[in-house]
Amino acid sequence: MDYQHFVIARSIHVIAIVLWIGGVAFVTTVLIPAIRASQTPEERLKTFELLESRFSFQAKLTTLIAAISGFYMLHVMDAWSTMGWWIYMMIMVWFIFTLVLFVLEPLFLHKWFHRKAQQQPERTFVILQTMHIVLLIVSSIAVIFGVAGAHGLFLL
Repeated sequence: MDYQHFVIARSIHVIAIVLWIGGVAFVTTVLIPAIRASQTPEERLKTFELLESRFSFQAKLTTLIAAISGFYMLHVMDAWSTMGWWIYMMIMVWFIFTLVLFVLEPLFLHKWFHRKAQQQPERTFVILQTMHIVLLIVSSIAVIFGVAGAHGLFLL
């Protein structure tokens, strides 16, 4: 294994995760609460989409970078058969985000939320906020166990 390439891949992987999950944390803990406090229920989804649309590109790009660097590291370490459970958790979180960002949102989530927002704007935004909170919690748990596992601490 070329150690320098591995260190570069891990560094790229970490910055991708920081930008991706950090962005999710910002959207969940700052952007959504600010929109709820400052906008009428009818305007919330429109404002959210306006502001979050720029993050969507960043999230798509960083999930791709995280995948490429992560799978590269697994390949270089030849760790496919010896992966810890925490790697499966990280892959699961990546898969959920990738599915939402690249498949579900373009195919139907965007239209579904708009339809729901017209019918029940307050309830729709609560659903949006709840989904983000769940994703942030699961992502944070994956980061905690991923970092611990990568450093040899196998919790649980």
